[in-house]
Amino acid sequence: MSKQTRMERVRAEREKLIIAAARELAEAEGWEAVTTRRLAERVEYSQPVLYSHFKGKDAIVAAVAVEGFADMAGELRAARTEAVDAAGALAGVAQAYTSFAGWRPALYDAMFHQRVDLPFADPEAPRELWAAYGELEEAVRPFADEEEELGLLVETFWAALHGLATLMRAGRLPSDGHDRRLALLLSRFTAKYP
Repeated sequence: MSKQTRMERVRAEREKLIIAAARELAEAEGWEAVTTRRLAERVEYSQPVLYSHFKGKDAIVAAVAVEGFADMAGELRAARTEAVDAAGALAGVAQAYTSFAGWRPALYDAMFHQRVDLPFADPEAPRELWAAYGELEEAVRPFADEEEELGLLVETFWAALHGLATLMRAGRLPSDGHDRRLALLLSRFTAKYP
């Protein structure tokens, strides 16, 4: 192994360590607690070393968000592909999405509520963002009419799931009505289909 290859591997491992430490600290104490100083202490590197990987906290949060989209895409894909039919796939994706938001609140916040410099709905967006969106798109596709624009229908479904998850997490909607709300949303998407 060449010296450059080893250095690149060490650098990549250190970057993963920083991202993992940020996720852990955010899950334990919230994103306000994540500072470059605290991260440097946790990973046992100096702040300048952190800055050699990331421009600052916002860049670290963006890296966490990208990982979050990869995780979400995997969970949505599993829910979609395990279903026996299109309605089951849509229901599975809806449940997986809202569960993801509830089980990983700090990660979900990094993806959707923290300030991140990531292009959304843009060809230049990281592939992880497109992968998560693509799973929503595949679940919604069977329910799109020819005259409907699939992208708008996917965005509407996504917005509804995001709204339900966010309002419930914030205590604005009671959690005991979650399953009924999801069933109502799904019935509106699947109403025209047997």
